[in-house]
Amino acid sequence: MRRALVIFTTLILLWSVLTELNHALSPWHVYLWIGGLFVTYSALTLALRPGVLSTLSAGMIFDAAAPIPFGTHTLLFAAAHVIIFNIRDRVPRDETVARVVIALLANLALFLVLSFFLIARLPAPAEAWPRLIVDLICSQLLIASIGPWFFALQAGALEISRPFTTRYGRDVE
Repeated sequence: MRRALVIFTTLILLWSVLTELNHALSPWHVYLWIGGLFVTYSALTLALRPGVLSTLSAGMIFDAAAPIPFGTHTLLFAAAHVIIFNIRDRVPRDETVARVVIALLANLALFLVLSFFLIARLPAPAEAWPRLIVDLICSQLLIASIGPWFFALQAGALEISRPFTTRYGRDVE
């Protein structure tokens, strides 16, 4: 469970930076949504239970701050996590480029599903698509630029969290 807590801590850090960035971009009417980064690393590297636990916790953090029905992000993140977890043996999951591509694809899928789910609530849904496309492009560019850094942050956090004795050859935790 320690690994899930460490990954969740890095996800909280990313969520905090993302909310501040969205606040700073609000005068330009741009909203960044990088849900793919919240799912990818834990689905590719952790076992199923700690990975899903950290992903579900991140989804609940998203849900707490979003004006949508509670559980929407949690359910979408869990579904994306399970899908990525099931295909992780078929992809080179230790390579940074592959992780970024998977994060981009997961973000695209999550963004589109969430957009189709929420666009029905608008009075004129067709008028929202140009803005959604701009938001998606900006979000994908952000994932491509910070993805390698964030994956390295998560790997480093997991390495730092390992007990001292495990680093030097003993298996005692």
